[in-house]
Amino acid sequence: MGEAWRYYSGRPTATSNRTRRMKVLVIKRDKIGDLLFTTPMLAHLKASWPDAQVHLLANDYNAWVVEGNRNVDRLWVYRRVRQGSRLSLAAAWHQLVQSAALRRERFDVAIIANGDESPRAIRRGLAAGAARVVACCDDARRYARLTDPLPVLRGTHECERLLALLAPLGIAAPAAPPLPEYRLPPEQAQFARAWVAERSLAPGGYIVLGLGARRAKKQPTTSQVLRWSQRLHAERGLATVFMWTPGKSDDRLYPGDDDIAQPVLDARKPWIHPFRGPILPALGLIFSARTSIFPDSGLMQFAAASPGGVLGLFAETDVSPHPSQWGPRGKRADYLEAEKSVAELADETVFARLTPLLANPPSRLISSLPGLGPIPSRES
Repeated sequence: MGEAWRYYSGRPTATSNRTRRMKVLVIKRDKIGDLLFTTPMLAHLKASWPDAQVHLLANDYNAWVVEGNRNVDRLWVYRRVRQGSRLSLAAAWHQLVQSAALRRERFDVAIIANGDESPRAIRRGLAAGAARVVACCDDARRYARLTDPLPVLRGTHECERLLALLAPLGIAAPAAPPLPEYRLPPEQAQFARAWVAERSLAPGGYIVLGLGARRAKKQPTTSQVLRWSQRLHAERGLATVFMWTPGKSDDRLYPGDDDIAQPVLDARKPWIHPFRGPILPALGLIFSARTSIFPDSGLMQFAAASPGGVLGLFAETDVSPHPSQWGPRGKRADYLEAEKSVAELADETVFARLTPLLANPPSRLISSLPGLGPIPSRES
């Protein structure tokens, strides 16, 4: 760490035990999949500077993603002032109090963990009062106290873009970037075991097939869900846990897939087991599955980090996020890209890409479930 500290601070490397540990604040205010993509950067930062204190500031929607992450020494959670059209004065007051507490920490550096420019996150980083603030932006003149502006790297995967934020600190990109990591809480693993046992299933004895994309063209059709699940049952003896985002599609805050899922439920196929529930129990089922199929979504990214991996579905990427930037990252992650709609993907094409993912023996899958570590303190 000595050389990195010398580069960072401009002062000689201290040798005294009284030297204060360097403190780094990472700020991430986006969605859950975006925060998952931040975990490789956190791992590389901690590996490069093992003596540094790494704090992470996230919001009350996505902070759970890094609970238990061994590369986060302290987790700060801020309450969102606006949710849809609703404003919370209590949340605004909470943020003011928290900003003062962050300034008292006297961070050496704040990293705005976004591959694109995020004005709100940059302003939050500047308000934290760190000696240096690293952020991507197109025009640094917009931020008077931004010390380390970096150009936005377009056409590069988000994981690599976030790792590039460490360059001003003298930390070079790793030859083999770490993969996104999520540590499944034990209660969710226990939920999954109980849920599958109630349906006479077993861990690794089913796949998860889900909905969840914001664009309808990225979703598998009812016919595809029924055909794929039937073939998996007939050829491999695998059940299908059918998963979707609860709620109506016209919900402004969290659009759901109830209307799209209903025709599949109406078919009443005995090998399809529907799950309409919260995200954390859903992750328990995903992490115990042989593999998963998801359209481009947050759940796709988490499935990529699971032992069984994922086949991600993308479509119309000329007007929506491209897999070169937002594709799934994991040891067992793959994706298919349709020109206009997932509906145009042939079944043989899907199963040709799915077959390697299905080869993971259930015994190996269960033994490879990640260990569970201590949960860091939450600061309100």
